[in-house]
Amino acid sequence: MDTDLSLHASAPSPPTSPPGPKGLPVLGSLLDMGSDILGFFPKCAERYGDVVAFRLGSWPAVLLNHPDDVEHVFVDAHEDFIKNRFFWRQVTAIFGKGLLTNEGEDWLRHRRIAAPAFATRRVNDYADTMVQLTSEMLDTWTPGEVRNAHADMMSLTLRIAAKTLFDASVEADVAAMDNALNDITREITARFSRPFVIPDRVPLPGHVRYNRALRRIETIVTRIIAERQRHPGDRGDLLSALMRAHYDDGRPLSDKQLRDEAVTMLLAGHETTALALSWTVHLLSQHPSVDERLSAEVHRIIGKRRPVFEDLAELTYTGQIIIEAMRLYPPAWLIGREAVKDCEIGGYHLPSGTTIFVSPWIMHRDPRFFDDPLSFRPGRWTPEFTRQLPRFAYMPFGGGPRICIGKAFALMEASLILAAMVQRFRFQWGGDRPIKPSASITLRPKGGVPVRLHERENS
Repeated sequence: MDTDLSLHASAPSPPTSPPGPKGLPVLGSLLDMGSDILGFFPKCAERYGDVVAFRLGSWPAVLLNHPDDVEHVFVDAHEDFIKNRFFWRQVTAIFGKGLLTNEGEDWLRHRRIAAPAFATRRVNDYADTMVQLTSEMLDTWTPGEVRNAHADMMSLTLRIAAKTLFDASVEADVAAMDNALNDITREITARFSRPFVIPDRVPLPGHVRYNRALRRIETIVTRIIAERQRHPGDRGDLLSALMRAHYDDGRPLSDKQLRDEAVTMLLAGHETTALALSWTVHLLSQHPSVDERLSAEVHRIIGKRRPVFEDLAELTYTGQIIIEAMRLYPPAWLIGREAVKDCEIGGYHLPSGTTIFVSPWIMHRDPRFFDDPLSFRPGRWTPEFTRQLPRFAYMPFGGGPRICIGKAFALMEASLILAAMVQRFRFQWGGDRPIKPSASITLRPKGGVPVRLHERENS
């Protein structure tokens, strides 16, 4: 009888579709996302588990909430997934075919071209420039005044990116760039809730502002490239590497490709660090005991001289603060891919064309991986804790072959700037209401980060 049952046992059922919200006809979950995108994804994860299915209009999508599944997409089967078109269709006009948006062999070729500019030795050489520009900013600060730390960090890191990546000064362009970025961010946020693409040439008010902002940025970047083309030579920066690079057939990069890579590096390269520092200042203003320990470390290691690259190895707590701030408020709060063929993830069948979302905003706050996940505890980042943490439970820079090429640059920059700031100033919260994160391409502090400056007694 047992043998008979074995012979007639039915084959295993094929994987079923993941659970998830049904959404509305035509729109799917776009309205829910548009009204509270930072609330929508955590609620889905809490209710439906590690693989959640939903629709973006007619586009099938899933949210992955477990490190093993993320590793499968980012590493094990990365060739089966591209940047998701639902999101990147919104920003193609900005980044073109730069490293952030490009795909396939073309992306790999340009990644190899850009890599020397971010090599360890080259990045280390940028440290003095970072500290010099930070010191110039701090010289304009006055004890007792209330400043918008987010605006200051955006301005500072833009200057640093322009100088280190392109050996250019954008002093006169900072305000124009900041206003342009704000207009672009607002328009892209609005586009998230549309089930279809409205071409940029349609003269909607948001499109007019978006196109005007894009022209501002392109004018600045085109000017930088033109100046360098008139005075060529290796200045030890990214633009030098790009301008000297050639394809296998001997052709140099076109002016369009230079523009795309330059815009990508300038915009993406400065905002990630600016946001990490903005949220760090906010958190320090709320946690005086962390601030005191940080100040003690900086005073012990650096004293009153300027920070230098060699200090980073000893600024352990400084680095932990940056890492913890990016855990709670990851600048790249949502990462997307798209399946190019049918696949199976987490035991579920996903058809080709499915958009895959991974949210560091959710993963970094998962109690399965982080004790007391909503608390700001930099001291948690011991070597022992880091070793036992699943590989993709913490991923502020993404992962796999497409991990952010500027990761080392950003972490070094953030630590040096933070050390230089706390040498001279302590931050007291200067707002009249709690700060709220605003999610678009990045995770920005809505309304900025108002803090009152207090001079350090040992400065």
